[in-house]
Amino acid sequence: MDKAIKPVTKNEMVEVEITDLTHEGAGVAKVNGFTLFVPNALPGERAMVKVVGVKKGYGFGRLMEVLEKSEQRVEPPCPIYKQCGGCQLQHLSYEGQLDYKRKQVEEVLARIGKLENVPVLPVLGMDDPWRYRNKAQVPVGEREGGLVAGFYQKRSHEIIEMESCLIQQAKNDEVVQTVKGIAEKHGLRAYDEQRHKGFLRHIIARYGQVTGDTMIVLVTNGKDLPNRKKIVEEIVDRLPNVKSIVQNINTKRTNVIFGEETRVLWGAEYIYDYIGDIKFAISARSFYQVNPEQTKVLYDQALKYAELNGDETVIDAYCGIGTISLFLAQKAKKVYGVEIVPEAIEDARRNAELNGITNAEFAVGEAEVVIPNWKKEGITADVIVVDPPRKGCDEALLNTIIEMKPKRVVYVSCNPATLARDLRVLEDGGFKTVEVQPVDMFPQTTHCEAVAKIDLK
Repeated sequence: MDKAIKPVTKNEMVEVEITDLTHEGAGVAKVNGFTLFVPNALPGERAMVKVVGVKKGYGFGRLMEVLEKSEQRVEPPCPIYKQCGGCQLQHLSYEGQLDYKRKQVEEVLARIGKLENVPVLPVLGMDDPWRYRNKAQVPVGEREGGLVAGFYQKRSHEIIEMESCLIQQAKNDEVVQTVKGIAEKHGLRAYDEQRHKGFLRHIIARYGQVTGDTMIVLVTNGKDLPNRKKIVEEIVDRLPNVKSIVQNINTKRTNVIFGEETRVLWGAEYIYDYIGDIKFAISARSFYQVNPEQTKVLYDQALKYAELNGDETVIDAYCGIGTISLFLAQKAKKVYGVEIVPEAIEDARRNAELNGITNAEFAVGEAEVVIPNWKKEGITADVIVVDPPRKGCDEALLNTIIEMKPKRVVYVSCNPATLARDLRVLEDGGFKTVEVQPVDMFPQTTHCEAVAKIDLK
């Protein structure tokens, strides 16, 4: 091994200073100019690190001992934090997490978007950054003849048994543990992904934070649920808030959670919840934000940036089940939503009806195809709102926006890197990024959402 290129070797112990955090939340250290990534380490710390992997230009270290602690270091309250892959930042104070996320957004805007002078506001965080998730998707396995339910260990498919998750609604923890116990009592075998044998793949719990409604979804490798009647009766008896018990059938050899077929075993097909004053129907497979409290903060920010006075026509690209569209419809003259998933559009129309909203119209298709067709029909937008998946906006959609020249674009992003890339395209197409407001939707993790206000120059 060339020592000039790799000044460390595997299993070597080195003393390092941590200078930064990566987007995955690992500490960054340099050993004679060679970069080491060290999970659970924080900037400003001196630490003893064991080198566990060496690549051509960088390596990985395991934190063995913190010699000098960061002022932002806290004791993670979760007993399985170090094994579980669900959270990455519990060892960093919440104030430190918010600061890290703001810097993350600032850094990618400058590096990827070449946008050094765009104001990035302090992150809007939570008063209580725990117990916020309204949906638990828990894989089921077997150990020593019994069922285990929990999250996967970091970088593996080994399930860590978990009785309580501190970022999960406590009601969902109760549902998962109760259903696991009932399934075990009635002899349901866990699905084994290596052998493609066994029956119960996932237990999913969905909880309406405002309504208290609970839905349980059993994802199974096969149609016939043994002891179905008894299992359903026991669940209903032991969990009085349950409004819906659903079976989803997934017989494919895949790590995708849901299969195509869903059937109601007991109760209703939907549960309900509110974001602000808007009521939403949630089915087993509906996309619905997992942190409704912060979703309201995010959408209020989008509404503020849209600067609607009641006369505008708004287009919501990537409208999903209509969450942002229905918020906008409260202040706009007309909202047009477009989404590629037909089931999501059915949900969006149902949600508009549920709330008596008549000035929102929804279409199925690719935004970059549907929006130009609307333009041909004489529908032009004063404001365009985009809330794309992690991969960001389709290039054709960005070109469509540039051609349509709305007076304003509001970009809701779940990935700062693709936000920065897309803002660069819009800037080059005649728009100006006014400011970016990050919102912490997923405390204790590295994920950061942001809303950008973009005006036509």
